[in-house]
Amino acid sequence: MFVQVLLEVIAVVALMLVVATGAVVGRRRIRRTVAEYRLRLRAVAPVLVILATVSMFNGVARQVVPDISWMIGWNLTWEIYDLEGEFILWLQSFATPPVTAYFSFVYIYGYVFVLVFPVVAYFALPDTRPLRELLSAYTLNYVLGLGCYVLVIAYGPRNIMPELVEALMYDTYPRFQHLTRQVNRNTNVFPSLHTSLSVTVAALAYRTRDAYPRWFPIALVLAVSVALSTMYLGIHWAIDVVAGVGLAFISVTLSTRLVGRWSLADVRSHASKTRRIVTRGD
Repeated sequence: MFVQVLLEVIAVVALMLVVATGAVVGRRRIRRTVAEYRLRLRAVAPVLVILATVSMFNGVARQVVPDISWMIGWNLTWEIYDLEGEFILWLQSFATPPVTAYFSFVYIYGYVFVLVFPVVAYFALPDTRPLRELLSAYTLNYVLGLGCYVLVIAYGPRNIMPELVEALMYDTYPRFQHLTRQVNRNTNVFPSLHTSLSVTVAALAYRTRDAYPRWFPIALVLAVSVALSTMYLGIHWAIDVVAGVGLAFISVTLSTRLVGRWSLADVRSHASKTRRIVTRGD
């Protein structure tokens, strides 16, 4: 069943990517990308390797993180509940089948799309800096998020109050459990990485709105929808979402500073400009 659901997600997201690439990126950029893809791959290769390494480590580490967290013993679940109260119950009071269908779609398909599409879109830009900033921000989200998961034990609303908080997505679409179980742990909800990564994309979409004016409003709607879906579906507390927004802006801020300071591509570009100035005698 896991493979079947995974293939379904791949097929749906692939269709979304094709439509979005045609509408947002355009044929001219696609043609130029085909001609220059080797140069662009070379420029982003270092940060891409780091992200891939961190992602693999993150997948392995999450298997042992709960054990380490319990050794530390910093369980903030009830502190979060005392601060937040019954906000999630209030939010679920507006539940209807169409709303549940929308937020379930966004949580699974929309989330994957919003992470993958900007990689495609920024790869189609001649300047690789936006793509390098995006990949760096993803890396920082995973690293800092994993650190929080190690330090903090926090169960989500549907785990703490199963008799009150409905597992709306799993009750309506139980097959999705086969997918989410592979990446989620019940104690890893603070902060919400769904939120942090989606808001990261929206923040960088704002920075690149001159290149892709159509992408920013789409990214913003998806980021807000993903954040709301995590609460509406009873997976995260509102405090997790707020922490996720904070993590996103920390990651974006650090990535914009790091890429330019330690980026090999920027160093080469600066060296090339310097050689041209020296050659001209300017």
